Amino acid sequence: MNPQTVLIYDGTFDGFLCSVFIIYEQKIMSPVIRKESQTNNQLFTITEKVITEELKAQRVWHGFRKKTTRNEQRDFFKVFLSEIKGVENTLLSYMQTIFKKKLNKNIDFSNKDILKISQVARMVGREKHRMEAFVRFQLTKDQIYFSNIAPDFNVLPLIIHHFKDRYADQKWIIYDTRRKYGIYYDLQTVEVITFENLKGITATTRKNAYADDEVSFQKLWNTYFKNVTIKSRKNTKLHLQHIPKRYWRYLTEKNNI
Repeated sequence: MNPQTVLIYDGTFDGFLCSVFIIYEQKIMSPVIRKESQTNNQLFTITEKVITEELKAQRVWHGFRKKTTRNEQRDFFKVFLSEIKGVENTLLSYMQTIFKKKLNKNIDFSNKDILKISQVARMVGREKHRMEAFVRFQLTKDQIYFSNIAPDFNVLPLIIHHFKDRYADQKWIIYDTRRKYGIYYDLQTVEVITFENLKGITATTRKNAYADDEVSFQKLWNTYFKNVTIKSRKNTKLHLQHIPKRYWRYLTEKNNI
């Protein structure tokens, strides 16, 4: 019995593409791609650490782009950002199918990998749109608008253009507390950032970091929202369908200031 080869990569999209490159370069017959943050409890396996190289990643992506549409490429990236356990191997199987087929733009939804990718991409797309709708910024004393989020999927890379276009005239940070990184816009470019000690930030210290009039604005908006609500027309069931309760923590109007 030939041992299975487990390729360990750094968790980045380029790292995943480099894993695919190695599989084809070394003609690995039974590969498994796994993030280095995940433990490997399988017996009788060969482990190979993947070094991320931009050129190799570009070669794989260029070959994939030649045989797919833009929508397929976007869906592929969305599924990678889903972070679902084992999703790398679904994407690998999908890539192998794409590389084998002739130039044909028709999508075969009878293929289980293609169907799964389509379904997961829709899930990630919904989370992206919800983050775009539900993010609420708070102005800090540094005159930077700050927002914490904790989405189900890693959608920060997908929402950059929306917020850069919509809030082009102000500095802002959107920080993913679940994945411990954020995106910062400085009026020109967006860069990825991390905080050394976010655990030390409490509700009290956050309020102390607000600009002097930020809390007043939040109270005003909270009061306005309550006063314009028509109690006789309140439909809680429909409201929860449009704004699930797990998103309320982002909304100023849903929190007592």
